[in-house]
Amino acid sequence: MKCYCVVDFKSALKLVEQPTPTPTGKEVLVEVRAAGVCHSDIHFWEGGYDLGNGRTLSLKDRGIKLPMTMGHETAGTAVAMGPEARGVTLGKNYLVYPWIGCGKCPACVEDHLDNHCAAPQYLGVHRDGGYADHLLVPDAKYLLDIGDLDPAEIAPYACSGITTYSALNKVGAKTFQKHPVVIMGAGGLGLMCLALVKAQGGAGAIVVDIDPAKRQAALDAGALAAIDGAAPDAAQQIIKANGGKMLQAVIDLVGAPSTTGLAFDVLIKGGKLVIVGLFGGAAPWPIAFIPMKALQILGSYTGSLQEMRDLMELVKSGKIAPIPVHKHPLADADKVLTSLREGKVTGRAVLTA
Repeated sequence: MKCYCVVDFKSALKLVEQPTPTPTGKEVLVEVRAAGVCHSDIHFWEGGYDLGNGRTLSLKDRGIKLPMTMGHETAGTAVAMGPEARGVTLGKNYLVYPWIGCGKCPACVEDHLDNHCAAPQYLGVHRDGGYADHLLVPDAKYLLDIGDLDPAEIAPYACSGITTYSALNKVGAKTFQKHPVVIMGAGGLGLMCLALVKAQGGAGAIVVDIDPAKRQAALDAGALAAIDGAAPDAAQQIIKANGGKMLQAVIDLVGAPSTTGLAFDVLIKGGKLVIVGLFGGAAPWPIAFIPMKALQILGSYTGSLQEMRDLMELVKSGKIAPIPVHKHPLADADKVLTSLREGKVTGRAVLTA
């Protein structure tokens, strides 16, 4: 089978030919129809994360071995399965839940939160992912039937969808249905989050991004306002867009010092900051401000398998407005990743068979 792999960090993806795996046990082999190209893939390609103050979290030091096939937003057709696989029909299309845990730790066994596993086996990160023509899924339970839905439109729900859905769950429907929220970042995740706010009866969202094209995309998608986060009076503009009132919640899909700092400036006392983005850096706010403002600061990493199932039910209901999806052939994987890295992608880029 053909795979487009990271062979060396910060180097072009390379085509690698390897035998198509034969599933055993509970495994299912999926023929890839669509694989989303996610901003998290850039961090993997770079080989680490910026921790601020000159420190870096190295993937190599954490046991990630190359070559690795990236791609954690995958949808495709089940074409073979092991003798113990259940609940899957060959020839049908499925969305792959990639945030797979070890299956043994308390997070996996007691809380059913594979995405919180301390020894994860995430597809496209720790195990080969969807930048390929086939993908081996370790258990049939991680496949969600998508029926006749377009795999290219559905694939991004495995990351941008489930990640923003879980972040909104942490904000809580009682908050986002009564009060507008701030969404930091108007890329693929930002537009997805905006769509999910609307689909769940939210009061709307004020979107912040430094890119004018992405701000316009947010307005076109129904944002209450789109603010330039680099403007010196950005905080005042955000508050003005909320009728002159401080905000109850901010979902930061960037995760940079500038965006978390801006969040502190606009949140009401007792407000909630949910940080999703992995841009990196050190926190810019005084620790004393956290108790003084009684803020809740939550990290949110993807979402659980149950949240993925709940989200797919919402998708199938037709309530979620589609985000812009740009299809590219699998052979263009490196070109698409480069475009995303250069900030040239609005919406979601998806590799297709």
